[in-house]
Amino acid sequence: MMRRNFTGSQSYSQRSSDKKKDDETNAPNNPEWINCRERSNTFALSLIVWIALRLGRPVARLLLHPIVFYFLVFSVKARAASRNYLAKVLDRKVTIADLFRHFHTFGSTILDRVFLLNDQYSRFDVRIHGSEIVDAVAASGDGCFMLGAHLGSFEIVRSLGREARGLRVSLVMYEENAKKMNGVLAAINPKLCMQVIALGKVESMLKVEEALNEGAFVGMLSDRTIEGEGTTTCRFLGEEARFPLGPFRLAAMLQRPIVLMTGLYRGGNRYDIYFEQLADMGQVDRRQRSAAAEAALQCYVERLEHYCRMAPYNWFNFYDFWK
Repeated sequence: MMRRNFTGSQSYSQRSSDKKKDDETNAPNNPEWINCRERSNTFALSLIVWIALRLGRPVARLLLHPIVFYFLVFSVKARAASRNYLAKVLDRKVTIADLFRHFHTFGSTILDRVFLLNDQYSRFDVRIHGSEIVDAVAASGDGCFMLGAHLGSFEIVRSLGREARGLRVSLVMYEENAKKMNGVLAAINPKLCMQVIALGKVESMLKVEEALNEGAFVGMLSDRTIEGEGTTTCRFLGEEARFPLGPFRLAAMLQRPIVLMTGLYRGGNRYDIYFEQLADMGQVDRRQRSAAAEAALQCYVERLEHYCRMAPYNWFNFYDFWK
């Protein structure tokens, strides 16, 4: 099968900005999620890691309650965003208990990341749905795009690939978040080797193609827009929202399948991991790539809404997503 090579070509960002018809809703400034400042720092993260690994998960989970209460009280914008989202997905009046549960679910997945990054996947009760899809792609040796969202835990999915199936997963991230991820890894497990590809440079796309050619699963969280990239407006939870078209265009250009992934937190030590094949771009004609990318994005948004309604407190975009 013929694959498109990116050597010597324009960067993907340049290609996206040239396609005006798909950029109908581009924002002139950085998206709001980029402007949100995190309150955590390296010392606080290191302290949480120390408590979790020395005192154990039960003790660390007890400490989540005052931490969640603190953020619920003082994170005004995040609280407002949580209320706005929950009102849409629950379709009822949002209570303080709902807000607390939303923040607590987020905190639980962050805490569990400490254990997952320290090779303690076995302590979790994980149910897998659609594993045959991943097995088929792995057997082909071609690699694929594994698209998720800020919904549940990506780390539980990555740990499954490493522990249970020996799969290589390369995570593609916005450049600033890649730096933050490296900081997290340094605080949790300095010896951990994790492939993180930062977006925004010509060599980024070359690294993506190289990883795919080596049979890797290239993971991207595809629910947040990036300045300068093409977006498409889709109806999500009853209201119009912008979604990035870039990951879907990239899959079409590199002619790779797209698999949806989500690791939903179910309370305690339980997770449900779901895999679905959204599209196979390998047979898409060059002239049909744009339409195929838009169709795949629409399918992604519909399934994202499905999983939000299935596990409403797993949505971790604490900003005005519909702005």
